[in-house]
Amino acid sequence: MLEKELIPNLFRTEYQKIVSVLCSLFGIHHIEIAEDIVSDTFLAATETWAIKGIPENPTAWLYTVAKNKTKNHFKRTDIFEKKIVSEIKYNSPLDGQEMEIDLSEKNIADSQLAMIFAVCNPCNSNEAQIALALNLLCGFGISEISDAFLSNKEVIYKRINRAKEKLKEENIKIESPNVAEISERIATVLKTIYLLYSEGYYSTSQNATLRKDLCAEAMRLTYLLIQNQTTNLPETNALMALMCFHSSRFEARTSENGEIILYQDQDKALWNQELIDRGTYFLGKSSIGNTLSKYHLEAGIAYWHTLKSDTSEKWKHILELYNHLIILEYSPIVALNRTYALSKAIGKQEAIIEAEKLNLAENHFYHSLLGNLYTEIDNLKAIHHFETALKLAKTVSDKNIISKNISNLSF
Repeated sequence: MLEKELIPNLFRTEYQKIVSVLCSLFGIHHIEIAEDIVSDTFLAATETWAIKGIPENPTAWLYTVAKNKTKNHFKRTDIFEKKIVSEIKYNSPLDGQEMEIDLSEKNIADSQLAMIFAVCNPCNSNEAQIALALNLLCGFGISEISDAFLSNKEVIYKRINRAKEKLKEENIKIESPNVAEISERIATVLKTIYLLYSEGYYSTSQNATLRKDLCAEAMRLTYLLIQNQTTNLPETNALMALMCFHSSRFEARTSENGEIILYQDQDKALWNQELIDRGTYFLGKSSIGNTLSKYHLEAGIAYWHTLKSDTSEKWKHILELYNHLIILEYSPIVALNRTYALSKAIGKQEAIIEAEKLNLAENHFYHSLLGNLYTEIDNLKAIHHFETALKLAKTVSDKNIISKNISNLSF
């Protein structure tokens, strides 16, 4: 791999690992020191590799330099003796022994797990948790995060810094959670990862409606939870199943120019069977015990969507799952999706009655749905709803789809 491709790839995969280990070592009050050391490590890689070439083992090189920079930091500052030594919970230097920074695979995994539970703390808002997760757990820069949230860099920079300060104010510990803490906070952790995946699945970015990188990071974090015995819970597996099923249709979901292709128009031959099989595996693992979460129900809905046949039985199963989901955790989007399933299982007339009860006048999905439901029943009403949806839509891809629907009805 060329240097210009290798360093960004390593930054994405290794930055958050090293930061997690150093943050666990330093504590929440010294996150910035950890980030500075790791950033300096990658800067050194950029400069050194350009002159001397790429080393035989680039990852090991990064780990060695990060360790040396950490040790050098302690040698040239008295912060270690005055502030940090009492906070370090791992291998603190005793009797003049040199500090050992553990970058083993196990300690990286343990440190990342500790960071997940620290970052996904309910003391911060959902948006702040996601931004901080993207930054600290996934290695995303300010520009990438601002693009994902369709916001400017200054807003994201302030949001992340406020989130860090809040964690410090609350004195949140970066440590492996015990069973009681997992039970208390796993819902927040899973929700943050779910929202991260959702942002990637339907991104508000102007550059891409589908952000596969965000989805991949959400899946990586979920798999990290599954690999740990204490967080390998039914709802964790259900979330992974949900993401596998959705991800299986990525290649069919967008056209060559990046426009979204609706479910009914997708080339089913492009669906990824391996991901569908993996989703089925994790869905089976999620059935252990008595837990029934929204992730179980959404994963079940996503599973039925991976069946290529478009039968009444398929949509009745989907409708039944939506009926359970809307009782368990109501949201306007769930209600809209349920109405679409109702139209496929029972018919458009019944679905129109249910849809109009929702009266989500400022939601472009609502008007798009009614436009589709009224098509071939009352095309004038269909055009009216599509035109309203066009005014409310925010992304270029959504506007293009709606415009095509209007054009098809205008002839």
